[in-house]
Amino acid sequence: MLVKFSGKRISGVLGLLPENEYDYDEETKDFATLQTRRLKKIMGFGKRRAAKETSVTSDFCLYGLRYALEKEYIKKEEIGAIIVVGLTPDYYLPHISNIIQGELELDDDVVCIDIPQGCAGYILGLYQSCMMLEHMERKVLLFTGDVLCRKNPEWKERTAQFGGDAASLTIIENCTEENMCFDIKMNGKEREALWIPAGGYKMPRSAETANLVDCGDGTLRTYEQVWMDGSKVFNFVQKEVPPMLDELFHYAEVSKDEIDWFLFHQPNKFMLQKLADKIEVSYEKMPMNIVENFGNSSGSTVPINITFNVGAKLLDNRYLCCLSGFGSGLSWAGCIANLGYMDFCELVVTDV
Repeated sequence: MLVKFSGKRISGVLGLLPENEYDYDEETKDFATLQTRRLKKIMGFGKRRAAKETSVTSDFCLYGLRYALEKEYIKKEEIGAIIVVGLTPDYYLPHISNIIQGELELDDDVVCIDIPQGCAGYILGLYQSCMMLEHMERKVLLFTGDVLCRKNPEWKERTAQFGGDAASLTIIENCTEENMCFDIKMNGKEREALWIPAGGYKMPRSAETANLVDCGDGTLRTYEQVWMDGSKVFNFVQKEVPPMLDELFHYAEVSKDEIDWFLFHQPNKFMLQKLADKIEVSYEKMPMNIVENFGNSSGSTVPINITFNVGAKLLDNRYLCCLSGFGSGLSWAGCIANLGYMDFCELVVTDV
């Protein structure tokens, strides 16, 4: 689905990381093999962040908004909507967006929406934000956040970890000139290529779902963790993302060479290198260092990518950027927008 929004801009991005840091070599030392060392080199595994066992997604979102309010990046009366994208809700009810609205005592007219999405979640959240701005003058707060990898000492997995916890806050607002173009695609027929089997009503959590089982590829997982068919997901990205991007470039009436930065979801370094080769983009224009520094934080990798790699540049400059996310669903989406002259764009670490 191709959509263009006129008069919309991102005025600020805040990346949020838990302070707990774990090292790949340390986590795999008890079962290190040639395979784990090979994974580190090819996939770019290094360090990752994990939330405390007591931390939940709303903790990071609330920290981010309070930080933005204290810094006067936004005022309460400017907020028209809160959108939260992620896969780890605090509760079935209430939604995280309602928790944020209530804790900050925001106006009753503030619209609250939670969207359960993973790897393409940031792009889908931007799309939803632009739709809402078509009908309001106030600003939209877009949060991403997941605590999928909270460190649990009871799991004794003999498998390499690459996931990371993170959150983000993005402010989207109406403006006079800027445009944002989107291309969003879904294929639910391949949904089980990347999924968490247990935890919903189909397979409620139990003592059995918490037991480790052989995934069939030599790794161990519980049914409460992420299961992924790596080859299928890799082939999906290489096959489906390039034509989607070509379609988006054509629709936005820009050439690939005009794009200054390709700020993509980062599942691993190898996949991004192959994707860059496929679409003939230089590695310098497509940062690939998020997994090695912070791990794969699902829908938060794009805003973490923005703040970590180009954050300072976006305060006094403007760049034509292509954002893209791809993965669970299966979903893949892209956005072309001018990013720059932001009120803020930074990455902070919190001890919540």
